Amino acid sequence: MTIANDPNLVSWLSIPADSDFPLQNIPFGVACLSHNECFIATRIGDNVINLALLHRLGYFNALNIEANVFNAPCLNPLMKQGKCGIRALRDRIATLFSSGNVELQNCVEHQREAIYNVDVVRMMLPVQIGDYTDFYSSKEHATNVGMMFRDPENALLPNWLWLPVGYHGRSSSIITSDMAVRRPKGQTKLEGENPVYGPSKRVDFELEMGFITFDGKPLGERITTDEAEEYIFGLCLFNDWSARDIQQWEYVPLGPFLAKNFASSMSPWIVTLDALQPFKVESPVQNPPVLDYLKFEGKKSYDIQLEVFLQPANGEENRICSSNFKYMYWNMAQQLAHHTVNGCNIRCGDLMGSGTISGPTPDSYGSMLELAWKGTLPIAMSDGTTRTFIQDFDTVIFRGFCRQKELRIGFGEVRTQLLPAFE
Repeated sequence: MTIANDPNLVSWLSIPADSDFPLQNIPFGVACLSHNECFIATRIGDNVINLALLHRLGYFNALNIEANVFNAPCLNPLMKQGKCGIRALRDRIATLFSSGNVELQNCVEHQREAIYNVDVVRMMLPVQIGDYTDFYSSKEHATNVGMMFRDPENALLPNWLWLPVGYHGRSSSIITSDMAVRRPKGQTKLEGENPVYGPSKRVDFELEMGFITFDGKPLGERITTDEAEEYIFGLCLFNDWSARDIQQWEYVPLGPFLAKNFASSMSPWIVTLDALQPFKVESPVQNPPVLDYLKFEGKKSYDIQLEVFLQPANGEENRICSSNFKYMYWNMAQQLAHHTVNGCNIRCGDLMGSGTISGPTPDSYGSMLELAWKGTLPIAMSDGTTRTFIQDFDTVIFRGFCRQKELRIGFGEVRTQLLPAFE
C-alpha cells in the first residue's frame, strides 16, 4: 500500500465531512486563476493546490521532476513520469499535507500563495486527448437496446458475449464540466417518409466512466489483461452525449457519426487507479468463457457508485439514475487487452469510454432511452413537467464516489447544460 492510501491519514487542512476529496484521494487536474495562469493541481477538500508553485518553492526537489511538467496546460507531461513517478508524487503530497508534518503547515506565506478555495479557480480540460475509443460493455444496456430495436428474444448481437465491442470516436469535441453543449443537427427519418435535416429531437446522455492511459507498448506489441492496469493513469466521469434519432438513421453500416461527435463531457479531476485500489471487486461472471487473451486473474472491477441528476432551467436537481461501475460485463483490463491484441499502440493521454453503464433495475439504467423506455414512460420532474429526452436548457449532472467504511473517494461532478441548436 502506498503512503497516500493509508486510511488513517488525517490532514491539517480543513476537509468537509463526506468530501469526495480526502487526503487519500489526491486527484490531478488543470486549474486556471482569473488572470489565466494555468497549472497542474490537486484537490484536498475544498482546497485546490497549485503543484507548480509548490515545485518552485522546493517541496518536490527529491522527486527530480522538471518544472515544465507542472506548468503545462494539460496532464500529459505529468503522465509521462509513468506509474511509479505518479505514485511517488501522490505519496509526497500526502506526506506534505498530513497532520504532524510541519514543512508547509508552519509557512503561512507559502500556503497563501499555493492553496486556493475551489470557488476562485476555473477547471480546464485535464488531458490533451490524442485518440478516443468508446466501448459498449454493459450487458444490461446492450440487452435493453437490443430489446427495443431488434429481437426481444435475441437482444444481444452474436459477437457481444465474445469480445468488448468498441469504436473510435472524435477527440476534438471532448469538453470538461460546465461547458454547455448545443443541440446537434443532422438527418433523421421516420418510417415511410424521406429523411429530413434539422435539430435532433432525441438528445440523450450516456452514463459512462472514462480511463486515461499512460504510454503503451510499441506498435505491433500487445498489452495483456495482467499488465493492463500498469498502463492506466486514472478515471473520470464521462457523459458521452448521443442524438438517438440521428443515430438510428445513420448508424448502418459503419456505426454512429454525427449522433456522437458533437460533444462528450468529462469531469475535470482524474482520480488515479492507485487511489481506487481499496475499492476493487469481483467482475460479473462471463458466460460463455472468454477466449484466452481476455482471461484474467484477481479483481478487475471497481465499486464506484454513480448518480445522474437532471435539472430543468431555473429548477431543482432531480435524481433520475443510480448505477454502479461494477456492473460492467467487460472490465477495463479486458478492454485494453482487446484494443491492443492486434498490435495497436496506445499513447499517453488516450481516452477509453466504458460505454453506457446500466444496472439490473429500471432506476439504474444509464440513459434516457432506457429510463423512459424509448419515450413510452415519461420521467416526472419536481416542477411538474416530464421528460422522455433532454430538453433545451436542461442541465445533466453526473456524480460518482467509492465508499468503504469511513473512507470515501469521489470524482466530483461533470455538469453540462444543453442549449438550443444554432440557427
